[in-house]
Amino acid sequence: MIIILKPGVEAREVRNLTENLESQGVTVNPVYGTELTILGLVGDTSKIDSSRVEGNRIVERVMYVAEPFKKANRMFHPEPTAVVVQGRKIGGAELAVIAGPCSVESEEQITLVAEEVKQAGAGFLRGGAFKPRTSPYAFQGLAYEGLRLLKHARERTGLPIVSEIMSAHDIEVFADAVDIIQVGARNMQNFDLLKELSQTRKPILLKRGLAATVEEWLMSAEYLLAGGNMQVILCERGIRTFETYTRNTLDLSSILAVKKMSHLPVLVDPSHAAGKWWMVPALSKAAVAIGADGLMIEVHNDPDHALCDGQQSIKPEGFRELMKELRAIAQAVGRQI
Repeated sequence: MIIILKPGVEAREVRNLTENLESQGVTVNPVYGTELTILGLVGDTSKIDSSRVEGNRIVERVMYVAEPFKKANRMFHPEPTAVVVQGRKIGGAELAVIAGPCSVESEEQITLVAEEVKQAGAGFLRGGAFKPRTSPYAFQGLAYEGLRLLKHARERTGLPIVSEIMSAHDIEVFADAVDIIQVGARNMQNFDLLKELSQTRKPILLKRGLAATVEEWLMSAEYLLAGGNMQVILCERGIRTFETYTRNTLDLSSILAVKKMSHLPVLVDPSHAAGKWWMVPALSKAAVAIGADGLMIEVHNDPDHALCDGQQSIKPEGFRELMKELRAIAQAVGRQI
């Protein structure tokens, strides 16, 4: 249930209404906008008499939220959310660009790539320390050593780092080591992990599951928000369809759907979507044009010999050229990089 208050309501009156509603067994989350104040009710609202609430002189109207996700809902939070990470904003006029290799392979490799993507204009460094792989025989990442090397690259470049967590047992380590904790597509519906992460106050980048609907994706975000972590960033990385030419099918329409349904910022990962490096630039441009809040792009200094996903990684020189082209597109749609 959403209660929209009249303009100019005093804080004391809002507090009195909130206390009255909470005494009826619901949790009230106030949202103070530039023009409107909204009370979002979470819990069993069946006991709330909406006609009586609407009779309150400070209430403009009462609306019901039909979707099962409440805190992720744009009705609950009309203004777009921006997540601030080390002074850099994700969600807003400036697009966030996260770039780096699929996997951390060595100190030389991650430091070199970090310096290259920073010079090209990236605001964040990505790198996998723990790698979920389909085959148990594939490279699984450097684990804790990989996190140490990412921290070293951050010290060298100042770029905030993004890395994927695999287990709830590592939350404390990740909260200390990285700036944004990534939940990968395979763990999007690992609800025990999401519940644990909701207790942290670290920004969480939540990738869409391999075959998840937009609503299922937002429901996973709801687990994080419901637990108190409001720093949630969504990431579309392609979904599994009947098509086999590409690794996945990039669903750009999901960006429009999320923007309509939710207030959360949403990024696009064209690298995992296509699985082909030569498609990454065009898909990146399309994502910016359609309204994504940023990109997550795989960049490797030597893709032919990468230990993981080299076929979808672009080289630093290609990334530099892409960033130049993206700036023009961003400007055309009222954004900037």
